[in-house]
Amino acid sequence: MDESKAGVENKARDESKAGDESKAGVENKARDESKAGIDPRLLELLVCPQARTPGSLRYNPQTQELISDQAGLAYPIRDGIPIMLVSEARRLEDDRSEVRR
Repeated sequence: MDESKAGVENKARDESKAGDESKAGVENKARDESKAGIDPRLLELLVCPQARTPGSLRYNPQTQELISDQAGLAYPIRDGIPIMLVSEARRLEDDRSEVRR
């Protein structure tokens, strides 16, 4: 009976370790995508919640934002995840007023 208990514990430990490695892989992939930019397929799928026009977003690597020129908003990307909330977006008018000064 002790051998079967040890086998179960070893299996549980191995599954836990595999889960940790899988989680680390996902985190590394998200980190790599944030360095390299945003996945073009994701960019095709995302829609500005205000403009509601497919394909209207563009990626700005300097600011790590998705830009909607139609809505005049810049959506932040945090830890590789686009935050597609109007309340979290930055108005592009702020950029234009600073450039004019």
